Amino acid sequence: MPVSDAVKTFKALSETTRLRIMLLLARRDLCVCELIFVLKMEQSRVSHQLRILREAGLVEDVRKGRWIIYRIPGRARKTVEALLEAALKPELGTSAQILRDIERMDLCARRDVRHKQPIRLPAAAGQGAK
Repeated sequence: MPVSDAVKTFKALSETTRLRIMLLLARRDLCVCELIFVLKMEQSRVSHQLRILREAGLVEDVRKGRWIIYRIPGRARKTVEALLEAALKPELGTSAQILRDIERMDLCARRDVRHKQPIRLPAAAGQGAK
């Protein structure tokens, strides 16, 4: 790996939300709505973090039907898993944040969040403004 790519990788992994996303994607491919559910963050923030990870080559998106699924590309998977393992090995089984994220990811799968997204209808004219 060229030094410039290593710098990009370390910069991308140096932010808490992006690190959490990578830990989740190391376990399972996820769509944005699932990441929003697990991380309890707004769509714009999650999408911004995914863009940075994608630009670093750590995440790719794949269309599956109407969904865009995010995953760690095969070419980056071994590197990412080795970095996460080396950096976080003592934390992986004991970090409250990591354990909560994994628990919420399992809940997300049980609830089938991806396929049960509500259809949002525009508000009727005159509603909401008082």
